[in-house]
Amino acid sequence: MASGMDEGELLVGIDTGGTFTDAAVVTAHGHRVVSTAKALTTKGDLSVGVAAALTGALDALPPGTTVPRIALVSVSTTLATNAVVEGHGDPVGVVLIGFDAAMAERTGLAASFPGLPIALVRGGHDHGGREIEPLDEAAVVAAAVAMGPSVQAFAVSSSFSTRNPDHERRAAELIRRIVDRPVTLSSELSSGLDAPRRAATAALNARLVGRVTSLVTAVRTAMDALGIEGPMMLVKGDGSLALAESVVARPIETVLSGPAASMVGARWLSGLDDFLLSDIGGTTTDLGIVRSGRPRLADEGAEVGGWRTMVRAIDVRTIGLGGDSMASVEGNRVELLPVRVVPLSLAATRWPSVIGLLEDDLADVRTGGALHGRFVVRPFASVPGSIPGLGERETAVLDALDDGPRPVRELAPTSRSSGVIDALRRAGLVQIVAFTPSDAAHVLGDQTTWNPRAAVLGAMLGARLLDMRAPTEERAQAFARRVWNEAVTRSARAVVETALGSSARSALIDAVCEGRPQIGAAEVSVRPVVPVVAVGGPARVIYPEVGRRLGADIVFPEHFAVANAVGAATGAIVRTVRVEVHTTDAGYRIHGPDGIEAASDAPAALARASELASAAAISAVAAMGGVEPDVRVSALDRVSIPGRDGDAGLISVAMVAEAIGRPAAV
Repeated sequence: MASGMDEGELLVGIDTGGTFTDAAVVTAHGHRVVSTAKALTTKGDLSVGVAAALTGALDALPPGTTVPRIALVSVSTTLATNAVVEGHGDPVGVVLIGFDAAMAERTGLAASFPGLPIALVRGGHDHGGREIEPLDEAAVVAAAVAMGPSVQAFAVSSSFSTRNPDHERRAAELIRRIVDRPVTLSSELSSGLDAPRRAATAALNARLVGRVTSLVTAVRTAMDALGIEGPMMLVKGDGSLALAESVVARPIETVLSGPAASMVGARWLSGLDDFLLSDIGGTTTDLGIVRSGRPRLADEGAEVGGWRTMVRAIDVRTIGLGGDSMASVEGNRVELLPVRVVPLSLAATRWPSVIGLLEDDLADVRTGGALHGRFVVRPFASVPGSIPGLGERETAVLDALDDGPRPVRELAPTSRSSGVIDALRRAGLVQIVAFTPSDAAHVLGDQTTWNPRAAVLGAMLGARLLDMRAPTEERAQAFARRVWNEAVTRSARAVVETALGSSARSALIDAVCEGRPQIGAAEVSVRPVVPVVAVGGPARVIYPEVGRRLGADIVFPEHFAVANAVGAATGAIVRTVRVEVHTTDAGYRIHGPDGIEAASDAPAALARASELASAAAISAVAAMGGVEPDVRVSALDRVSIPGRDGDAGLISVAMVAEAIGRPAAV
């Protein structure tokens, strides 16, 4: 680059979504956005999309900019969130210590993942951290030997391990002696006492290790190719940053990373301290509220895909609606399914043969029906060829896709073959191509990113199925309008429910969200009292009409389409540590990060708990790549004997330390 304006050190934010990978370059001092770029997410090889977005952002820097060095690359992602929602993940083995059959059933793991190997092992502790019975080490070894060949990771959870993690740590040591696999300990993810939910969180974490490892490797590959040597960080679900290498073992902490980064970016870009965020991407729409400049956190942990995890994260409402949601005709209704597909217009840009396939479907009036306009493809940037370990039917489907898209109705003429394609889709090995709200926007002229001809052909197929008569350009427009209207209606309802703090279905609210503000002789309205900051690629297509229907103040900040990437670049490192104090017959017991300590009286116990929490929080920030942390300690959940003054009647309390630091490179 030519010599000229010196921006000083730069920060790079990257967001890998289901459809696009976004990049933003921000000045380290002043946090001014100097360039942005988008590239398609290449699920077959994430590094291709990451490199394209990063290269585009660097090439878009103002002419004459001198870049001494990139101080930091920070990444937000929806990979973990989407994997949990869609049921993806690596095969894992689960070891439950001190669990009976009823506790194991309450984890929900066996019901959700049929065939998941689970071993119940004797051992565990009581609520005071005292050993109930010795760990059955032989059973742990036997489980590791039996499960090792068929799993990619292990999850270990012990009863009351947050009060004493010794059995979990010993079990992990034994497993690692037998087999070289990552081991997730539930006590390292949460300080909560709900053993079944903590076990489920550990298992979900273990299933995600491979996904997040692939992302980190992809970004590192792109950085190396571009000669970028700065540290790499990931955005966690609470909006804070952490060194990528430290998060690889705790990928569940990146659940809701994308919307958390959006909240950080939306606040910074809009300049607002109080607003309702709506982040619409390709797969989901994430909504949350920011008050006094801080996102609201979920006290009970992040809830994603029907799982209530025990991981600290923003309080966000996620719905299966995005620009790439599959449009479906159900009788005389048009619905948007919570399934992400490749838009027809995008597929035709990548594979021009899609136009011919759509024309063939239009010419076929006898077979196909609802499957017309739906195709199967390999993910972008995947390498053709068979994959070891697949069955004969799965391999045959993949081999058929080596030359490009194939109609679903040809590959899946029966329910059995349809199940094969669905299994491959869930494993991330194939993608479905179908009509989406993004295609509707191309038909209506609101979007021109990809191939509009494919979108029009898809709309004609949809119109034929809906009207049961020969399609015309006019009917195609009407079909696209119905798909767009469904996206607007569902978006408006999601904004209302987020503002109200609960699901709210009623004739009045439905009328407003559907754009019918009059019922009989009465006019009805519902309006958020704070601005709605709309971000994400499809926001400009959907949210002007949402604002009109709700009478809401819709804000599209500059760079709204890459708010996630901007938030990733401008985050801080935050770690929270909880140390509990409980009374005993002899004084007080302190449950610290490294085990149990005793104290003779309440003041000594409180002082020691505060010291342990502060030191652990500072150490955690340092481990995540942070420096100069600001630490605050507060006492929560205090229980005392009524009528006793001061600390004399203390029964129990939690000392919680929060440390906030900046990345060391900045």
